[in-house]
Amino acid sequence: MQSDKDNIKEVQLRVDPATAASELKLKGLVSTQLQIDANRITSLRITRRSIDARQRRVMVLLTVRVTLDIPPATDSLCEPRRFEPVAADAPEAIVVGAGPAGLFAALRLIQLGVRPVLIERGKDVDSRRKDMAEIARSGKVDPDSNYCFGEGGAGTYSDGKLYTRSKKRGDTQDILHILCQHGASEDILVDAHPHIGTDCLPDIIKAMRQTIERCGGRVMFGTRMTGLIITDGKVAGVNTTNGDFRGPVILATGHSARDVYHQLIDCGVHIEPKGIAVGVRLEHPQQLIDTIRYHNPAGRGKYLPPAEYTMLTRVDGRAVYSFCMCPGGVIVPAATAPGEMVVNGMSASRRGSRWANSGMVVEILPEDVADGDSGPLKMMRFQQEIEKRFFEDGDGSQNAPAQRMTDFVEGRDSKSLAASSYAPGLHPARVDRLLPEGVAVRLREAFREFGKKNRGFLTAEATVIGDETRTSSPVRVTRDPESLSSVSTPGLFPAGEGAGYAGGIVSAAIDGQRAAEAVASYLSE
Repeated sequence: MQSDKDNIKEVQLRVDPATAASELKLKGLVSTQLQIDANRITSLRITRRSIDARQRRVMVLLTVRVTLDIPPATDSLCEPRRFEPVAADAPEAIVVGAGPAGLFAALRLIQLGVRPVLIERGKDVDSRRKDMAEIARSGKVDPDSNYCFGEGGAGTYSDGKLYTRSKKRGDTQDILHILCQHGASEDILVDAHPHIGTDCLPDIIKAMRQTIERCGGRVMFGTRMTGLIITDGKVAGVNTTNGDFRGPVILATGHSARDVYHQLIDCGVHIEPKGIAVGVRLEHPQQLIDTIRYHNPAGRGKYLPPAEYTMLTRVDGRAVYSFCMCPGGVIVPAATAPGEMVVNGMSASRRGSRWANSGMVVEILPEDVADGDSGPLKMMRFQQEIEKRFFEDGDGSQNAPAQRMTDFVEGRDSKSLAASSYAPGLHPARVDRLLPEGVAVRLREAFREFGKKNRGFLTAEATVIGDETRTSSPVRVTRDPESLSSVSTPGLFPAGEGAGYAGGIVSAAIDGQRAAEAVASYLSE
């Protein structure tokens, strides 16, 4: 007797973009490859998709799940995870920060029978929108509600890129399935470089919060941590602007909560300076990037998505690379306090704007910063000095310094600037002089190299906009690699980007899950 497994086949295809978009054409190819009548195919589902643009002829690589003769059991790729209410007498744990690390830590705590108390200094995702609009309109930055602080953290209003190389840290598929379960498109389970989009992320984040609350967790907005409660050398809770909360603490505050780093030092928590990257946002017309990457003067055509790029080289012993590339995106003001200038990139799910932008940054190690500052916050202060310099070049708003790419490379003034997606506006400036000299010199050389390898990339149509400094945390909160607890202060579990252990949404989420598992083990001792 034939089993259902015999009726389900997996087929690998390499096809042109038009064929990849046509189910009828795919059925024809599949039937030919399997040597069967196409009428036997009852379901055809793409389970993996990537674009191969290395050669002049761009191709799409597909993995297709084919069902023959029998009705498909389900057309969904998503495998929902179980989240049941925790017991009334369950122990509590405090999660500081509602970014990816904090949200996924809270969800994992629920699965482990621990009640999370999630505290977030900022506002819910809907209220954040007003504060971010105010940044663009007036230049006013609310230090507790902005592009970095608030429900979902910096990831909520971003491209929502989910590609990660940190696969050894944990189950990346688990993260993607939980996101799908809360409203993300199943495309993130299919695409080699998945993304969600800033227009879709807020509803997904809200749904995750509702799961936490439905299962007995508490979510406290407008609640800023002001200190740690330490009893007998162990962390027993946190002081906040809304009172004290007791329990072991998962610290998932993100890479921009500078006040928290000062609090940790005051409480005797061991932290150390960590390497960062500094540079600019580079903005091109998306049509130009499509032309370069797809080797076609006409651009991407009807069936291909806006093109992405990745750049990497080394100049004078330091890496220079693209970071957080946003095809069809916009550049946004990402300062977290008055007197700062920081920019970042984001894009919606359709990636439909006429610009492409990417961070272009230079690796900076602690030894690269002046020996006169040797404390644990030396890299943070280095960041702050750059952000202040860029802010002071302007008019006191979030109007950003900018320079045409070719002028940056040649070291000259820009008499005019290209149109830009950056809503607060740009003003011509010597960005090459505002950056630390070692950063500017390396970026110049890298831009020349990238231009040689990608004809048309180095162009006056592109604009460098400054500054990009928040690529990662400037400190690491040291923790035991086995227990994940702070090496100096048991009961504190540093997690995610802000603690120096992650570099994006998925890796931060995985680290949050690991921290939750460590807390559950700690509570059971």
